[in-house]
Amino acid sequence: MYRKIMQYLVDWKNSPQRKPLILQGARQVGKTYTALEFGRKYYENVAYFNFETNPSLNETFSENISPEYLIPVLSHISGQTIVREKTLIIFDEVQLCERALTSLKYFCEDANEYHIIVAGSLLGVAVNRKEFSFPVGKVDIKTMYPLDIEEFMLALGEEKLINLIRQCFEENKPMPAALHTAALELYRKYLVVGGMPECVAKYAETKDFILIRHIQDMILAGYLNDMSKYNTSNEIKKTSLVYNNITVQLSKKNTRFQYKLIKKGARAAEFENAIEWLNLSGIISQIYKLEQIKKPPENYRDIDSFKIYISDCGLLCAKKEIDASDILYKNSELDDFKGGMVENYVNQILLSNGYTSYYWESDREAEIDFIIQRQGKIIPIEVKAAENVKAKSLKIYTKLFEPEYSIKLSEKNFGFENSIKTVPLYAAFLI
Repeated sequence: MYRKIMQYLVDWKNSPQRKPLILQGARQVGKTYTALEFGRKYYENVAYFNFETNPSLNETFSENISPEYLIPVLSHISGQTIVREKTLIIFDEVQLCERALTSLKYFCEDANEYHIIVAGSLLGVAVNRKEFSFPVGKVDIKTMYPLDIEEFMLALGEEKLINLIRQCFEENKPMPAALHTAALELYRKYLVVGGMPECVAKYAETKDFILIRHIQDMILAGYLNDMSKYNTSNEIKKTSLVYNNITVQLSKKNTRFQYKLIKKGARAAEFENAIEWLNLSGIISQIYKLEQIKKPPENYRDIDSFKIYISDCGLLCAKKEIDASDILYKNSELDDFKGGMVENYVNQILLSNGYTSYYWESDREAEIDFIIQRQGKIIPIEVKAAENVKAKSLKIYTKLFEPEYSIKLSEKNFGFENSIKTVPLYAAFLI
């Protein structure tokens, strides 16, 4: 399957400022596969080391972490001759060997001609360990996310449809009705399948939603296992409580995260470490409310008001135990959850496109779901789960802050009117 991150990796390989690369992200998003595929395509050979399947590797790094010592030893262990510029070295599940991460500092300073990619599912958690020496300033860091809807469509052979979607987005002209309907059907399938590579691959092969749900359940079980394995004993239950409560929060009309919904009398001080752990592990993401619409937005965020989203919309549906047919055929019984589910989808797309998102509320109950900086401008994005032509909140926001233009995401076809760019939900990847 094509992954957009491949172009980033090619640019990294060719950059004269290249440093060892840390590829981080939640478990099962495809870090290992992508690194190996990149090595196969663009290098003469790959020296691959997995600290989970080969724990004895830790002993190698406990002795000496200078490149001069490590290269011949690693060549022997891998059975690959490691050649400068021509061999890709991959350290996988590196969170299990802190010394291996520390060694990147010395590869950067003393032997940067060796190309190294480090992958790990819980690096965000490992970085915070007190005894851990992280190579600050000596590495490049790239976060990998699940496949977005464009990559999902490509996996299903819909390249021509993508090209037309792109053209309509750029020209603000409607898609032909039949193709608009087809693209919306693909969007709804993406909500169910999500972007975890194994799920997408199996769906492309079998179109079996029951099989996809089994895979998703296994990934969710792995996440719960990680919460126990890589967390302090007194935080395990709290982390699980927060994670299991997110789907409840997204079912509310106001999707702002409320501690009181976790349990009666809950307070921020009790659960903020659990939320941070989930954030660092890549399992969730947070967006904060903006108190003022000014640049830079980060200066005006309200740290006490935020929303939490699951990293993958397919996993969200699996966690909520939503039947695929209820989404594919727009069952009205899901109406209370649709708003939060679609917000989660949009957040996932914006995050994978590199945006730091915020949201905004007025005293008159108007709410803008996402605020981003796009091409140097602060742009409001209102999200509607259906073909809703009303944009009350957007009108209030526009009157107050006069943005150059606004974006409304819904099931409505492309258009541009009254400074509002209407974008179908399936085209969110183009923002």
